[in-house]
Amino acid sequence: MSRRVPGLPGVLAGATAIALLAVSCASGQERSSPGNTATPANTSVAVNTKSSANKWTLPRTADGQPDLEGIWSNATLTPLERPPELAGKQFLTEKEAAEFEKQVLQRENRDRREADPEADFRAYNEAWYERGTEVVASRRTSLILDPPDGLVPPRTPEGQKREDEAICGTNVHGRCKEPGFDSWEERGLWERCITRGLPYLPGPYNNNYQIFQTPGYVAIYSEMIHDARIIPLDGRPHIAKNIHQWLGDSRGHWEGNTLVVDTTNFSDKASFKGSGSTLHLIERFTRTGADTLLYEFTVDDPATFTRKWTAAVPMTRAPGPIYEYACHEGNYALPAILAGARAEEKAAAERAAKSASK
Repeated sequence: MSRRVPGLPGVLAGATAIALLAVSCASGQERSSPGNTATPANTSVAVNTKSSANKWTLPRTADGQPDLEGIWSNATLTPLERPPELAGKQFLTEKEAAEFEKQVLQRENRDRREADPEADFRAYNEAWYERGTEVVASRRTSLILDPPDGLVPPRTPEGQKREDEAICGTNVHGRCKEPGFDSWEERGLWERCITRGLPYLPGPYNNNYQIFQTPGYVAIYSEMIHDARIIPLDGRPHIAKNIHQWLGDSRGHWEGNTLVVDTTNFSDKASFKGSGSTLHLIERFTRTGADTLLYEFTVDDPATFTRKWTAAVPMTRAPGPIYEYACHEGNYALPAILAGARAEEKAAAERAAKSASK
């Protein structure tokens, strides 16, 4: 499969590449094409890797840990939340899945300008997208496993307020559903090339992650906006509660063949669906086959959500390489967006002055 990447294709940014390679063992990992063999994540969060032991043996690193190394893609057409038209339906039949995939691809096709007049004003045409072409192998109707309705639980009043502000911004000029336009600081973290954030969810492109392992550490490098996490496995405590970071403070440990990562200390500026600095994220990485890895996460934030919730995102091995995501270098839209807002404000002021003089 060809790779289509927004920005300038190239190698990893030098400093980050050196840092990641420093914590990576000489893995000698195989590079095979991604297969459509994802282990179904249907009714249970746990995955029994022994079920396919007669077909596949879990590889291990030199220090005996399950080998998660490689480049993995989580691209899928399965949405995080169950669509309203599929309410009450946890799984699609094979025929329904094929029809769902066809509908989503047609709806999201940015080249279909005759069906979507607004497409002329979008940032990219279809050539830039790499959202995947199929639903997950289990044909679940949502990535969310729990609650059973496949929906993000209701938010607390505090969480709803943060979510509304994240959607609408602090000064929306009468246009809710868009962030503010007064300053670059009011634009979203993705748009400002700061971080894609956590947890790892599929997006429209650059859904690739490279995992490195060395005794005592796991490092995860995201292709989108070049986020990098170095996760210690030595049992050290979390940093002081008053220190907050974009990607939080992660601590990992092994539970059998599953890497469990516990992350706290998030910045309240890195909101995930209304979350704040109280977000507690538990992630699980389980190798399920030669070319498959299951990523699960549980969101535990009583200040934001009325209950915990869990999602499962199958990943498949990607051929690579990881591309440099040259975000700021090509972020021409940001000054244009702000200049447009200033022009609108000027025009509104002139109209108001003209009306007042009559």
